[in-house]
Amino acid sequence: MIKISNAKRVTLFENYQNQIEIDPKLDRTLVSFQANKKENFYRWFKYKEGFSKRLVKYFLFKYHPSPGHILDPFAGVGSTLFAARELNWDTTGIELLPVGVFALESRIVSEAVNLDKFKQEIDSFKTNFHLVQNNIPKKISHISITKGAFSKETENYLNCFLNYCSNIYNDKIKRIFKFAAFSILEEISFTRKDGQYLRWDYRANKSWGKTKFNKGRIYPFIESINKKLIQLYQDLKFGNGNDLFTQFEDNKSHSKKLNILQGSSLKLMPKFNNDFFDFIMTSPPYCNRYDYTRTYALELIFLGYNDEQVKNLRQEMLSCTVENKEKIKILKNIYEKLNRTDVFNKVVSIYESNEAMQEVNNVLKLLNDRKLLNNSNIPRMVKNYFLEMAFIIFEMYRVLKKGGYSVMVNDNVRYGGQEIPVDLILSNFAVNFGFELEKIWTLPVGKGNSSQQMGNHGRSELRKCVYVWRKPE
Repeated sequence: MIKISNAKRVTLFENYQNQIEIDPKLDRTLVSFQANKKENFYRWFKYKEGFSKRLVKYFLFKYHPSPGHILDPFAGVGSTLFAARELNWDTTGIELLPVGVFALESRIVSEAVNLDKFKQEIDSFKTNFHLVQNNIPKKISHISITKGAFSKETENYLNCFLNYCSNIYNDKIKRIFKFAAFSILEEISFTRKDGQYLRWDYRANKSWGKTKFNKGRIYPFIESINKKLIQLYQDLKFGNGNDLFTQFEDNKSHSKKLNILQGSSLKLMPKFNNDFFDFIMTSPPYCNRYDYTRTYALELIFLGYNDEQVKNLRQEMLSCTVENKEKIKILKNIYEKLNRTDVFNKVVSIYESNEAMQEVNNVLKLLNDRKLLNNSNIPRMVKNYFLEMAFIIFEMYRVLKKGGYSVMVNDNVRYGGQEIPVDLILSNFAVNFGFELEKIWTLPVGKGNSSQQMGNHGRSELRKCVYVWRKPE
């Protein structure tokens, strides 16, 4: 029997328990993509890791009803940016994953499309597009983890479609046609996004264990692309429809520019001016081993990324997978070049002095030494995740105006049966950098542990939270 202490985590909970409160208005649909499925524009691309438009508006009305300038350091496909812009906010987003950037930019392009010409192009496509059986110029180049993702017929259709798009004269319409194909890759493939990896349907004829996965209907390309093109057209034509928040929205909100920066927040945020943003709302990658470069591998090859580029992209991301290497030297170099070595030292010191964090690191090392973790790189991942998040939180505090709020959606996690209170540790970092912990809002129903964890350690529930930090006046 291993004796494991959780005393420091218990103390941290006791320190902040009065700020932890259930918000009955929050549910899983709001803090995930689910609520966007029926929202015009937001439903175009299924980005499971994002939160909903309505969650953004809920917290803006709750904490900062007057428009200002909002930042999302992990913008995804832009729910924060577009929802805030509908309320007449200026918006800035940072996104590393090319998948998110392509979706963001495609939606912006769509706003300038001539709808009559777009409809004509859709009608022309329905009449003139046909499958070429031989000598198709290849547009899709697979990487090792995507080979066999499409049936031969579907891949032929996809290549033919991309060649068809290259002959569309109007660049904006060409972009929207390509985005339509980009948005249906999962539903026409043998794969389904499943957190840490792509899950393969048994019809892909790959090797299987005891259980064969059936994803359900695999949609024919023509049916799927036609449906998506019509959806895009109808959303652009009929707009927002009957939205709960329409009465508050400025009809000229689309004149507000979305500022999109592609790259790592660890590298870009230190370059922002002090006290610049009025509000921050974001959801960073969770400390849960989910690898976006694998789950979105089909979209990455669609955008032309090869194996080496995907591997490099994985290392650029926040340390949320077991393959991420530490970035401490990279971070030190960033701050040295900005003549801010004192900041680097301060952030590292705050991280190292967090007793609950060090308890987590020690516990995971102990479990790893006893071979009680299912991957030996989990301790490294957790250690680096929190260190990198400490730098992000410091920069969030620095760039936020006095009196401004930061709202973050994140999940607690568990490894080897040990709960890691992400909400409490990150909030403690925030407080030590100068934030006031306004509230840790929790969902009425938390997140259950995995079947593997449940089998080994019993059923238990983790807090699923939205935490609110305020920069004092």
